[in-house]
Amino acid sequence: MSMPEKVRLVEVGPRDGLQNEAQPISVADKVQLVDDLTAAGLAYIEVGSFVSPKWVPQMAGSAEVFAGIHQRPGVTYAALAPNLRGFEDALAAGVKEVAVFAAASEAFSQRNINCSIAESLTRFEPIMAAARSHGVRVRGYVSCVLGCPYEGKVSAEQVAPVAKALHDMGCYEVSLGDTIGTGTAGDTRRLFEVVSAQVPRAQLAGHFHDTYGQALANVYASLLEGISVFDSSVAGLGGCPYAKGATGNIASEDVVYLLQGLGIETGIDLDRLIAAGQRISSVLGRANGSRVARARSAQ
Repeated sequence: MSMPEKVRLVEVGPRDGLQNEAQPISVADKVQLVDDLTAAGLAYIEVGSFVSPKWVPQMAGSAEVFAGIHQRPGVTYAALAPNLRGFEDALAAGVKEVAVFAAASEAFSQRNINCSIAESLTRFEPIMAAARSHGVRVRGYVSCVLGCPYEGKVSAEQVAPVAKALHDMGCYEVSLGDTIGTGTAGDTRRLFEVVSAQVPRAQLAGHFHDTYGQALANVYASLLEGISVFDSSVAGLGGCPYAKGATGNIASEDVVYLLQGLGIETGIDLDRLIAAGQRISSVLGRANGSRVARARSAQ
């Protein structure tokens, strides 16, 4: 199978990257981050999440962020909407695309959203119906596709029916997430081989965390399987509050550098992307999690 000629990055930094930060982050800083990412050429940015601030305090103000950003034509500005109330709030904020998430692990589903996998999928049905009636596209996430903090290794056979259920419900794309970052390149290839028997490869994406330092290798393995969409987070921001020890998402800068080296088109300006990551890292008072950004800034 030949590698894709073009890859689309789904930038999750403003949502998945910031949601676990302990310190408050202003709406203005979030708006600046999204605008910086737009200027860098990202075609898909996950801006925020419409969930109760009681559960995810950092996502309070997502409506204000949507109101403040400069939306460029042709760029998708999406939000996580895990329930009908969240969907309605997203719709009111003018969001044109939302994401829902399920887990491949029963234990993770219970700890994360207090229900079984089957129950979580049932909860999405009214969201899907409302999305169809309002012309809103829905993207699906499956978490813990290569490992679970409670169950250990997760088989590809556990992932496939969950991905298929989301696809059959109407999710135009399903992102497979290695939430705790334990997956290897071999696991990743087999995952896409098995899941693609249920959901076409063109409608699958990869979402890798770098806990074990395998995220870039897993992106490369996915490319070999014909996958052309990847979730990534500027400056490697993010983790998972329900997965102890899970480090950030793969850094967008590092993925772009890899893809450029392979001659794969992304449409992203790497220098501007590095600048965006440096700015938000400065706001957070921490070192940039991207190795490419750190190497470039040391030159």
